[in-house]
Amino acid sequence: MWSNEDLNANCDCLVSTGDPTLDKLVNQWISWDKNGATREQIRSLVQDGCMEELKRRLCSRMTFGTAGLRAAMGAGFSRVNDLTVIQSTQGMYIYLARCFSDLGSRGLVVGYDTRAQECSGCSSERLARLTAAVMLCKDIPVYLFSTYVPTPFVPYAVKKLGAAAGVMITASHNRKEDNGYKVYWQNGAQISSPHDKEILRCIEGNAEPWAESWAEDLVESSPLKSDPLEDICRWYMEELSTICFHRFNLNARSSLRFVHSSFHGVGHNYVQKAFQTFGFLPPIPVPEQMNPDPNFSTVSCPNPEEGEPVLELSLRLAEKEGAKIVLATDPDADRLAVAEQCDECGWKVFTGNELAALLGWWMLFNWKKMHPDSAETERVYMLATTVSSKILKALAQIEGFHFEETLPGFKWIGNKIHELAKTGKEVIFSFEESIGFLCGSMVLDKDGVSAAAVVAEMAAYLHTKNVTLTQQLQNIYEIYGYHISRTSYVVCNDPPTVERIFSRLRNFEGEGIYPKTCVGYTIAHIRDVTTGYDSSQPDKKCVLPVSKSSQMLTFTFQNGIVATLRTSGTEPKIKYYTEFCAPPGKSDISMLEEELMKVTLALVEEYLEPDKNNLIRRFV
Repeated sequence: MWSNEDLNANCDCLVSTGDPTLDKLVNQWISWDKNGATREQIRSLVQDGCMEELKRRLCSRMTFGTAGLRAAMGAGFSRVNDLTVIQSTQGMYIYLARCFSDLGSRGLVVGYDTRAQECSGCSSERLARLTAAVMLCKDIPVYLFSTYVPTPFVPYAVKKLGAAAGVMITASHNRKEDNGYKVYWQNGAQISSPHDKEILRCIEGNAEPWAESWAEDLVESSPLKSDPLEDICRWYMEELSTICFHRFNLNARSSLRFVHSSFHGVGHNYVQKAFQTFGFLPPIPVPEQMNPDPNFSTVSCPNPEEGEPVLELSLRLAEKEGAKIVLATDPDADRLAVAEQCDECGWKVFTGNELAALLGWWMLFNWKKMHPDSAETERVYMLATTVSSKILKALAQIEGFHFEETLPGFKWIGNKIHELAKTGKEVIFSFEESIGFLCGSMVLDKDGVSAAAVVAEMAAYLHTKNVTLTQQLQNIYEIYGYHISRTSYVVCNDPPTVERIFSRLRNFEGEGIYPKTCVGYTIAHIRDVTTGYDSSQPDKKCVLPVSKSSQMLTFTFQNGIVATLRTSGTEPKIKYYTEFCAPPGKSDISMLEEELMKVTLALVEEYLEPDKNNLIRRFV
């Protein structure tokens, strides 16, 4: 990971493990780390002879995934802690200084969520302050939020303040042990290649902490530090009002009630403000979950995408209060879950794909009201990641706007919005199936705060027509075609097995010949983003960027089913996504579901071979 010269620098033989390479890393850690708790963690592992654990923590470093640097908190170069955040920010400074001659006037935005780990002395706030200190010690202005904020506030602030970049300290909906370092570029979108690789190179080349990097008190004393909270919150809410379409026309605003859970994170105050911006009374908060709690004490995992089991407190409160709709933002408030009470069958928890169908319809419905000239629709776009539902594509084909797909991860959506805006195009809605939504384009990242307010207005409007969200979803499917999806995964802890599985699919019926059928259903097209192959294109080349570092194959069947197999960037999983994209008029739901299930099961059994490959199944 480091050069021999780096390893030998500042390394007195403080402790010995018996492994010379590991000894250098251990002593380097103890020499560089000024956090007593994490320094002691490494000493204890040495004393207890935990060689494998020491290697896991010290012999590798975090790399940029779909959501920045993310790992467990604790001691070690592969974890999130004071030292690795200082190293990351030093690399950021070197790279930003190379890219921006005016870095000294543009500065960096820094935000943080409510995570903390007492045993490591780590909290998001402390890590944000150390991030600021590294920049301040190099005379770079820092816009450091004075309290925790939703993740979308950081990219929003980067654009509004003209900053060179932004850093958000968050692990979003990950388990309580994790934290992360999310980086935004000057355009307000998450960094992508080549910036991520170049920043990592600069981190590795500047690993030893500068003496001033630990000067956390600079946050109090430096005139270059400012707090953007008041301005950003005001500007954000003012701009949010531009996607409020019926502010003075909804009699239902006071009669339809909402419950909101912030999942022990940052969302409570900001969703309340967003509701007030839209002219609603604030939603009823779930009292046990409205205040920050880094232990996430009332949920098994802080991820509202898990549905009814983790929404239990919200649903019970809504029943008690007579509220028909539950909204839940994840701990950093960039994602949104929605549930609606149905008279016949309890609660309907919408999937990300279902909620996207509603929000896409709603944003288009209002855009067309404001732009009656149909010719203007030519410049309208909606975006989705390639593993998400194709429902927006179906809307686009009938309504005449443009739809485009991106690779998985909102960084691809954010950068695509930026590209389209430069040519005068307007992106009015974007989403990823894992409950990430962006209504409009005021932020170039998913935004649970704005989405919560938009869902509330959409529900209130439909309420005046005596239509529920669930009924409107059915209306959309009847007009544009039913889109029924299944998403799950298998666990594979052996990377060579993963390579073997995907290699077999690329040579299924001979060298370079992919499968032609699955359980008797004909495959019309195959796209392989890993190799850049796409049989649907005249030149057989993939339109999406090639991503050799991960595996992803998409099969389009003649009957309308689309299936994708891909590896996770953060976990030892092979994920599979299947969707029946039925044409309008084909409404035998049970038949569609039966056919989709048949193909999904066969896809797993025939293509992944779980028993033969010792894969751990998860059934949904």
